[in-house]
Amino acid sequence: MAGPVPLPDVPLFPLRTVLFPGGQVALRIFEPRYLDMVRECARQDSGFGICLILQGRETGAPAIPAAVGTIARITDFHTGGDGLLTIVVEGGARFRVDRTRARSDGLLRGSVAMWPPEPPQEVPVEFALLQSIAERLVETMAPQSRHAPRSMYDDAGWVGFRLAELLPLDVEEQQHMLELTDPLQRLAELRDVLPRFQKS
Repeated sequence: MAGPVPLPDVPLFPLRTVLFPGGQVALRIFEPRYLDMVRECARQDSGFGICLILQGRETGAPAIPAAVGTIARITDFHTGGDGLLTIVVEGGARFRVDRTRARSDGLLRGSVAMWPPEPPQEVPVEFALLQSIAERLVETMAPQSRHAPRSMYDDAGWVGFRLAELLPLDVEEQQHMLELTDPLQRLAELRDVLPRFQKS
Protein backbone atom coordinates (compact mmCIF):
# COMPACT_ATOMS: atom_id res chain seq x y z
CA MET A 1 0.00 0.00 0.00
CA ALA A 2 1.44 3.37 -1.00
CA GLY A 3 2.24 5.84 1.74
CA PRO A 4 1.13 9.49 1.83
CA VAL A 5 2.45 11.64 -0.99
CA PRO A 6 4.43 14.64 0.31
CA LEU A 7 3.48 18.03 -1.08
CA PRO A 8 6.52 20.30 -1.00
CA ASP A 9 6.30 23.84 0.20
CA VAL A 10 2.68 24.52 1.10
CA PRO A 11 2.25 28.02 2.58
CA LEU A 12 1.15 27.78 6.22
CA PHE A 13 -1.06 30.24 8.08
CA PRO A 14 -0.81 29.63 11.85
CA LEU A 15 -3.96 30.88 13.62
CA ARG A 16 -5.69 30.65 16.97
CA THR A 17 -8.41 28.89 15.00
CA VAL A 18 -9.00 25.28 13.95
CA LEU A 19 -10.41 24.78 10.45
CA PHE A 20 -12.26 21.50 9.90
CA PRO A 21 -12.87 19.71 6.60
CA GLY A 22 -16.06 21.15 5.14
CA GLY A 23 -15.94 24.10 7.53
CA GLN A 24 -15.71 27.76 6.65
CA VAL A 25 -13.95 30.71 8.24
CA ALA A 26 -13.48 34.38 7.34
CA LEU A 27 -10.00 35.85 7.73
CA ARG A 28 -8.90 39.49 7.70
CA ILE A 29 -5.59 39.80 5.90
CA PHE A 30 -3.29 42.77 6.45
CA GLU A 31 0.30 41.56 6.84
CA PRO A 32 2.29 41.77 3.58
CA ARG A 33 3.43 38.13 3.83
CA TYR A 34 -0.17 36.91 3.92
CA LEU A 35 -1.35 39.32 1.22
CA ASP A 36 1.41 37.87 -0.98
CA MET A 37 0.29 34.35 -0.03
CA VAL A 38 -3.32 35.09 -0.98
CA ARG A 39 -2.21 36.53 -4.32
CA GLU A 40 -0.07 33.46 -4.98
CA CYS A 41 -2.91 31.07 -4.13
CA ALA A 42 -5.38 33.00 -6.29
CA ARG A 43 -2.95 33.08 -9.21
CA GLN A 44 -2.17 29.36 -8.98
CA ASP A 45 -5.69 28.28 -7.94
CA SER A 46 -4.11 26.54 -4.97
CA GLY A 47 -4.77 26.35 -1.26
CA PHE A 48 -2.76 27.04 1.88
CA GLY A 49 -2.55 25.27 5.19
CA ILE A 50 -4.22 26.52 8.37
CA CYS A 51 -2.63 25.19 11.57
CA LEU A 52 -3.40 26.00 15.18
CA ILE A 53 -0.73 28.13 16.85
CA LEU A 54 0.99 26.19 19.62
CA GLN A 55 3.42 28.96 20.52
CA GLY A 56 3.67 32.56 19.39
CA ARG A 57 1.18 35.00 17.91
CA GLU A 58 -0.73 35.47 14.67
CA THR A 59 1.27 38.60 13.84
CA GLY A 60 4.97 39.33 14.01
CA ALA A 61 7.61 36.60 14.23
CA PRO A 62 6.76 33.17 12.79
CA ALA A 63 4.65 31.14 15.22
CA ILE A 64 5.06 27.44 15.99
CA PRO A 65 2.14 25.58 14.36
CA ALA A 66 0.48 22.31 15.29
CA ALA A 67 1.65 19.36 13.21
CA VAL A 68 -1.85 18.57 11.89
CA GLY A 69 -3.79 21.17 9.93
CA THR A 70 -6.30 21.61 7.13
CA ILE A 71 -5.94 22.82 3.56
CA ALA A 72 -7.90 26.06 3.07
CA ARG A 73 -9.34 27.03 -0.32
CA ILE A 74 -10.36 30.64 -0.93
CA THR A 75 -14.05 30.79 -1.89
CA ASP A 76 -14.67 34.55 -1.62
CA PHE A 77 -12.88 37.79 -0.88
CA HIS A 78 -13.68 41.47 -0.54
CA THR A 79 -12.15 44.67 0.78
CA GLY A 80 -13.95 46.21 3.74
CA GLY A 81 -14.54 49.87 4.57
CA ASP A 82 -11.32 49.84 6.60
CA GLY A 83 -9.39 48.86 3.48
CA LEU A 84 -8.48 45.43 4.85
CA LEU A 85 -8.86 42.34 2.70
CA THR A 86 -11.28 39.72 4.02
CA ILE A 87 -11.18 36.24 2.56
CA VAL A 88 -13.56 33.34 3.14
CA VAL A 89 -11.95 29.91 3.05
CA GLU A 90 -13.35 26.40 3.11
CA GLY A 91 -11.62 23.46 4.73
CA GLY A 92 -10.45 20.59 2.54
CA ALA A 93 -8.12 17.72 3.33
CA ARG A 94 -6.18 17.36 6.57
CA PHE A 95 -2.41 17.06 6.51
CA ARG A 96 0.56 16.45 8.77
CA VAL A 97 3.53 18.80 8.56
CA ASP A 98 6.82 16.97 8.08
CA ARG A 99 9.04 20.05 8.29
CA THR A 100 8.74 23.81 8.06
CA ARG A 101 10.93 26.68 6.98
CA ALA A 102 10.41 30.43 7.28
CA ARG A 103 10.94 32.68 4.26
CA SER A 104 12.77 35.96 4.67
CA ASP A 105 9.40 37.77 4.98
CA GLY A 106 8.35 35.47 7.85
CA LEU A 107 5.90 33.34 5.86
CA LEU A 108 6.06 29.72 6.98
CA ARG A 109 6.09 27.03 4.34
CA GLY A 110 5.84 23.35 5.09
CA SER A 111 6.36 20.00 3.47
CA VAL A 112 3.12 18.18 4.26
CA ALA A 113 1.74 14.64 3.93
CA MET A 114 -1.94 14.72 2.97
CA TRP A 115 -4.42 12.58 4.88
CA PRO A 116 -7.09 10.72 2.90
CA PRO A 117 -10.69 11.84 3.51
CA GLU A 118 -12.64 9.86 6.08
CA PRO A 119 -14.81 7.31 4.25
CA PRO A 120 -18.56 7.83 4.74
CA GLN A 121 -19.77 5.99 7.82
CA GLU A 122 -23.36 5.84 9.01
CA VAL A 123 -24.11 7.46 12.38
CA PRO A 124 -25.00 4.64 14.80
CA VAL A 125 -28.35 4.92 16.54
CA GLU A 126 -26.71 5.64 19.91
CA PHE A 127 -25.48 8.96 18.51
CA ALA A 128 -28.87 10.07 17.13
CA LEU A 129 -28.97 12.94 19.65
CA LEU A 130 -25.76 14.31 18.15
CA GLN A 131 -27.40 14.42 14.72
CA SER A 132 -30.23 16.55 16.15
CA ILE A 133 -27.83 18.87 17.97
CA ALA A 134 -25.73 19.28 14.82
CA GLU A 135 -28.84 20.20 12.85
CA ARG A 136 -29.84 22.87 15.38
CA LEU A 137 -26.34 24.33 15.59
CA VAL A 138 -25.96 24.47 11.80
CA GLU A 139 -29.33 26.22 11.49
CA THR A 140 -28.39 28.95 13.97
CA MET A 141 -24.61 29.26 13.62
CA ALA A 142 -23.44 27.96 10.23
CA PRO A 143 -25.58 29.40 7.43
CA GLN A 144 -23.09 28.14 4.85
CA SER A 145 -23.98 24.54 5.83
CA ARG A 146 -27.76 25.01 6.01
CA HIS A 147 -28.26 23.71 2.49
CA ALA A 148 -26.18 20.57 3.02
CA PRO A 149 -28.00 17.48 1.74
CA ARG A 150 -29.95 15.61 4.43
CA SER A 151 -27.69 12.63 3.78
CA MET A 152 -24.78 14.55 5.36
CA TYR A 153 -26.45 14.20 8.76
CA ASP A 154 -26.16 10.42 8.37
CA ASP A 155 -22.37 10.66 7.90
CA ALA A 156 -20.44 10.30 11.16
CA GLY A 157 -17.43 12.25 9.92
CA TRP A 158 -19.43 15.24 8.71
CA VAL A 159 -21.58 15.38 11.87
CA GLY A 160 -18.50 15.13 14.09
CA PHE A 161 -16.66 17.89 12.29
CA ARG A 162 -19.70 20.22 12.41
CA LEU A 163 -20.16 19.62 16.15
CA ALA A 164 -16.44 20.09 16.84
CA GLU A 165 -16.46 23.47 15.10
CA LEU A 166 -19.80 24.73 16.49
CA LEU A 167 -19.83 23.53 20.11
CA PRO A 168 -18.03 25.89 22.54
CA LEU A 169 -14.91 23.75 22.81
CA ASP A 170 -11.57 25.40 23.48
CA VAL A 171 -9.11 25.37 20.60
CA GLU A 172 -6.96 22.62 22.12
CA GLU A 173 -10.04 20.35 22.28
CA GLN A 174 -10.90 21.28 18.71
CA GLN A 175 -7.37 20.39 17.62
CA HIS A 176 -7.73 17.02 19.33
CA MET A 177 -10.99 16.41 17.44
CA LEU A 178 -9.28 17.37 14.17
CA GLU A 179 -6.47 14.88 14.80
CA LEU A 180 -8.75 11.91 15.55
CA THR A 181 -8.93 9.52 12.62
CA ASP A 182 -11.94 7.45 13.76
CA PRO A 183 -15.23 9.33 13.23
CA LEU A 184 -17.06 7.14 15.74
CA GLN A 185 -14.46 7.86 18.43
CA ARG A 186 -14.91 11.58 17.68
CA LEU A 187 -18.69 11.27 18.14
CA ALA A 188 -18.21 9.33 21.39
CA GLU A 189 -15.89 11.98 22.82
CA LEU A 190 -18.24 14.77 21.75
CA ARG A 191 -21.15 12.99 23.42
CA ASP A 192 -19.10 12.74 26.61
CA VAL A 193 -18.47 16.52 26.74
CA LEU A 194 -22.09 17.52 26.05
CA PRO A 195 -23.08 17.70 29.76
CA ARG A 196 -20.71 20.68 30.14
CA PHE A 197 -22.92 22.71 27.83
CA GLN A 198 -26.33 21.79 29.24
CA LYS A 199 -28.09 24.48 31.24
CA SER A 200 -28.47 23.59 34.89
